[in-house]
Parts: sequence; C-alpha cells; structure tokens
Amino acid sequence: MSLELHAHPFSSYCQKVLIALYENATPFEWRLLESNESRATLAKLWPMKKFPVLVDSGRTVVEATTIIEHLHLHHPGPVPLLPADPKAALEVRALDRFFDNYISTPQQKIVFDALREEDTRDIHGVAEARCMLDDAYAWLDGHMEGREWAAHDTFSLADCAAAPFLFYADWSHRIPEAFANVHAYRRRLLARPSFARAVDEARPYRAYFPLGAPDRD
Repeated sequence: MSLELHAHPFSSYCQKVLIALYENATPFEWRLLESNESRATLAKLWPMKKFPVLVDSGRTVVEATTIIEHLHLHHPGPVPLLPADPKAALEVRALDRFFDNYISTPQQKIVFDALREEDTRDIHGVAEARCMLDDAYAWLDGHMEGREWAAHDTFSLADCAAAPFLFYADWSHRIPEAFANVHAYRRRLLARPSFARAVDEARPYRAYFPLGAPDRD
C-alpha cells in the first residue's frame, strides 16, 4: 500500500498535509508539481487542479483537511491528529475551519492580488481581507491565552492548519506586536519538528512570494 502526494513544498495547504505526514513518519512518495507533465497528471486526478492531492492505492483524496482525516482513519500513527471523543473532535474541526476561512483565505486574497497586473487589482477586496485578518488575530490572541495548542492540550489537525497559515499571514499582513499570544503560538509552531522540516523544504522557493519573503523566518 503506497501513498503518493501531488504537491508543492511552498504551498501552505500542501504544508498542512506534510505536517500530518511528518508527525507520524508516514511513508509517501512525492509527486512534485513543477513540470507541465506533473500538472497534467494533477488535472486528470482532480479537474479543479487544486493541490495537494493524495493517491492511496489508486484512491484519489482531495482537500487538505480531508486528506488529514483520511490519514487519521487509514494510516494512523503515534500522534493522533483528531481526538477519539467525537465531541472533543468538534473543537479541533472548528479551529481547523477558523484557520482555513479567517487566516488562510484573506491571506491568499492579499497574495493573489499582488500577482495581478496593477490596473486589475482589487483595492477594496484587499482592504477587507486585511480587516478580517486583524479581527482573526484579535480573536486568536484571546483564544490562545493559557493554551499551548489550538484545541485541547495536544497537537492536532487544527495546529496543522495554523502553522502554515499563520506563517504566511505574518508575511502578508504583519501580526501586531500587541498580540503576544499569537506570536508565541506561531513561534511554537515554527519550532515543531514537523513544521520546521516543511519550512526548510520550502526555502528554495521563497522567491515565488510576490510580497517579498522576510529573513526573520
């Protein structure tokens, strides 16, 4: 039984899945999305052409959260990324949605707008995205008071989402210094070996970031 991950190491959603794989030392084969051939293969697997995509013994699994849930069910390891208790798992899933919808989505809005030609940019949309990030940072700062990880007391799916999304969000729209809990959480995530590995693997691609990648990370 083999796993193939069609992904790119600089993608935040791919890093989300990589963290889950690295946490449990789950063996897999890279299918690096850099060539026309690799992108054509991706399109055959998933016509939406979004990545990451996992192929598990011929079965195609799409969307980062679903891939991690699939790994949890079919390739469990020593680090369970979802609690066994269904009620406890709800908080993990809620936090996963928070990081996807209120950190990653506005952050990507800022980045994708920077990639546009100047005369086609969405000034109002970017302003709204920055406001959403400010609101999300403020909520998260209160939520992380007295916490080590996003949900309950253990590293989980929610933290797999938080790590790359907060990483790039701080590059795109700086987290205010006043939000000390968010900064401390981001530092803990960067120190986590699974995410540190994903960050290091992505370093050669930092020139891709249209807003300029800071040296501090």
